[in-house]
Amino acid sequence: MEFSGKVIAILPTRTGVSKATGNEWKVQSYVVENHDQFPRRMCFEVFGADKIDQFNIQMGEELNVSFDIDARQWQDKWFNSIRAWKVERVQDAAAEGQQPVDVNVPPFVAEPPAFQGGENNAADDLPF
Repeated sequence: MEFSGKVIAILPTRTGVSKATGNEWKVQSYVVENHDQFPRRMCFEVFGADKIDQFNIQMGEELNVSFDIDARQWQDKWFNSIRAWKVERVQDAAAEGQQPVDVNVPPFVAEPPAFQGGENNAADDLPF
């Protein structure tokens, strides 16, 4: 799954030690808001110090986040986790609101073509 938007919050880093292996772990959470008419927000996490350093997410950046959703149970309650596995920065032109130019689209025509029909036109079979 993917979500695109601007980083609006960087939450405090959480660390701990795995009970099973005794290894240290590190998780960083981020909030991204999209640009829809009614903006939606998503809080996702990046697990592992290496991934946190690799992604190097900064406040205000425009990102495309690829993620997985998983649920886990704790004390008879269920919790969802949204974990990013790939983070890409949006191109600078798109971040500035510029639309890419498509060279295959004909240029805008200022005037529409003249109407060639009439009431007696046999090719015009529209009922109105």
